[in-house]
Amino acid sequence: VAEGAGVIEPGEKEAQGWPCHSTAPCQEVVATWGLVSSPRQELLKWNGWGYNDSKFIFNKKGQAEFTGKRYRLGGMVLPTFKEWIEKTFGASLEHKTTSRASLNVNDVPPPIVNEEFLQDLRATKISYSQDAEDRVFRAHGHCLHEIFVLREGMFKRIPDIVVWPVCHEDVVKIVELACKHNLCIIPFGGGTSVSSALECPEEEKRMIISLDTSQMNRILWIDEKNLTACVEAGIVGQDLEKQLAESGFCTGHEPDSMEFSSLGGWVATRASGMKKNIYGNIEDLVIHIKMVTPRGIVEKNCQVPRMSTGPDIHHFIMGSEGTLGVVTEVTIKIRPVPEYQKYGSVVFPNFERGVACLREVAKALFALICHFLLFAKGHALKPQVASIFTSFLDGLKKFYITKFKGFDPNILCVATLLFEGDREKVLQHEKQVYDIATKFGGLAAGEDNGQRGYMLTFVIAYLRDLGLDYYVIGESFETSVPWDRVLDLCRNVKERIVRECKEKGVQFAPLSTCRVTQTYDAGACVYFYFAFNYRGISDPIHVYEQIERAAREEILANGGSLSHHHGVGKLRKRWMKESISDVGLGMLRSVKEYVDPNNIFGNKNLL
Repeated sequence: VAEGAGVIEPGEKEAQGWPCHSTAPCQEVVATWGLVSSPRQELLKWNGWGYNDSKFIFNKKGQAEFTGKRYRLGGMVLPTFKEWIEKTFGASLEHKTTSRASLNVNDVPPPIVNEEFLQDLRATKISYSQDAEDRVFRAHGHCLHEIFVLREGMFKRIPDIVVWPVCHEDVVKIVELACKHNLCIIPFGGGTSVSSALECPEEEKRMIISLDTSQMNRILWIDEKNLTACVEAGIVGQDLEKQLAESGFCTGHEPDSMEFSSLGGWVATRASGMKKNIYGNIEDLVIHIKMVTPRGIVEKNCQVPRMSTGPDIHHFIMGSEGTLGVVTEVTIKIRPVPEYQKYGSVVFPNFERGVACLREVAKALFALICHFLLFAKGHALKPQVASIFTSFLDGLKKFYITKFKGFDPNILCVATLLFEGDREKVLQHEKQVYDIATKFGGLAAGEDNGQRGYMLTFVIAYLRDLGLDYYVIGESFETSVPWDRVLDLCRNVKERIVRECKEKGVQFAPLSTCRVTQTYDAGACVYFYFAFNYRGISDPIHVYEQIERAAREEILANGGSLSHHHGVGKLRKRWMKESISDVGLGMLRSVKEYVDPNNIFGNKNLL
């Protein structure tokens, strides 16, 4: 919502000059505050995850500590993390890597320049930059190999220019100029991609434009009667929720990356969030999309909840990953902010019991969020791993002493829960869920542990940067799988990772674990985490990629999907034919060839 404007009813917008559609001049839109209203590199790390002032460090006492005040876990000390990382990975604080402290502009590839395009761009008054730092910041997402490259060297190919449109019309102008001069455009939203989607193809000889949507960060209107809002695609998740909350609404879409990822990015990758059981995935939330392509603007003629007019054109847009055009505006479902919210947690004797419980809860179709954590066998509640999740597992240990005496601490697992909605219904569903958990041997472990466990999802990514400082590389990847294959897939993939590490010469035992994060009637989303000490390996990223590729092959062999919500990008596109068939792949190619015959959107994702 425009700052100070409040909620404007449909019909009032045009009378007040409110730009409810992009036919209004950009300057009539009142700018809003936001995460990325200032240059990203002033707030965010240039070669790591998250905010500059938030990270895990080893303090003078040798204890791991989480810095900054942006998170509730800020100031958290992990007293035995040092011991855990040494025993688990064979790492040592004495063996520290030397990451580049700052960007050396002399290492940055010089830009390819099309002077005629620049002349036309200046005439539009659209902001742009050819600064090395601006270009490097938008040359990557957050795959392990991308961050490793930034710590150790430099990409061979990066964008040649960054442009900042502030409205739909600006995007139209940029795309028209790119078509006129035959240039390449790579849309850039929040930069949180973990599929190599933002990497520039090394063989691209044309000038590459990074089209940064961050300044398109306004809520254009809110419709209280129809519970919808029209939002510019560059807004990041946390800003969207904060601004909607000022008017008493929310979307409920909460991916782990919501602090930094953008609405347009959610649409482009078919995103999912931790609260999807209440609010749905992005495809369930979207009412209308406007996208600029080389052929023109794609959108439906009305904003209605459903249409029977052939294949849904939204499904050509959702998941297109920047290959067809730029999403500029999205009309999305909203709901009143829930009146009541309650966290919870359950400890199960083992992973099998936990999965069985989740399956039973999914059958009951309760409106709950269930975030499921599995700790690696042999380390569940031992102090070493407890140090990673300090306050969370410290609380569980107290419960363990008094209540869990029949559980084997080496194999138990924990589910964290979040209930939202009407207070009476929340309490009713909470009771039903705990009753089901009891049938599967689960024991309630308290609200505090549930809240801490839920909040952990937002800081886990920061651990990777600390590991990289001490020769430990790690990554996560996800899949979806039918219920009857969850256990086999989890076991087989974890075993495959361990076996591949040994065969590829990894000298230390890897960490290989998983969690179930989203549930459906027909299956679940499973996240895998693995990490290993790469000392003694000359090309650790190559070895890592071989292991990840083998893990993905194992997922597919066990009936899992290529991706649940991270998308395909360039990282997984080798498996697209296997995933959607020859004919399906041909259909995608046909759409690409018609919409973008000159490959203006040439990031080479998907196809």
